[in-house]
Amino acid sequence: MKASVILAHPYPKSFNNAIYQTVVDSLKKNNVVVYGHDLYKENFQPVLSESELGTDQSEDILVKQYARELVDSDVLIFIHPNWWGQPPAILKGYIDRVIRPPYSYDFPENDSGGGLPIAKLDIKYAIVYNTANTDENRELNYFGDPLENIWGKCVFGFLGINDYHRKMFRIIADSSEVDRKNWLDEVKTDMEKLCCF
Repeated sequence: MKASVILAHPYPKSFNNAIYQTVVDSLKKNNVVVYGHDLYKENFQPVLSESELGTDQSEDILVKQYARELVDSDVLIFIHPNWWGQPPAILKGYIDRVIRPPYSYDFPENDSGGGLPIAKLDIKYAIVYNTANTDENRELNYFGDPLENIWGKCVFGFLGINDYHRKMFRIIADSSEVDRKNWLDEVKTDMEKLCCF
């Protein structure tokens, strides 16, 4: 099994980083090949350039590497905070620049991009771990859980990845060491189950 694990959080001591390390360590312990990337640490440039727009080419070495690894992966895991009901801009840039034709999907011949995509990834399962400081009731009933729509429909649905789950850890600002330990134990359990998938 091979897994692309993508972290999008600028602070090395964040709980997101702890989740990332737990995921990577747990997968490697279970003999999974891990393509692990901390987008901030690797200084990934998220802005889609004019020269990349409308083409299937990129001169960016990281874009090429991430795309090759994504195509080679069986599992896709994203870890990020909930900022304004969205992923951080650096992760949106990853989606814009890496999850695109010709790597992840394409359109039928003579389709300019207005039709339904042809999925090209062989991703068997996807996971998103989020952190938030928003109460669950407010997130669901007032905001309508925008991250679920982004990941479940706009990204995974578009790519034909139907088998996924997303887990939100909250409220991070008020969490204790015990809370965080328990949450990381949940992540370890998820990874053990994933390795038996």
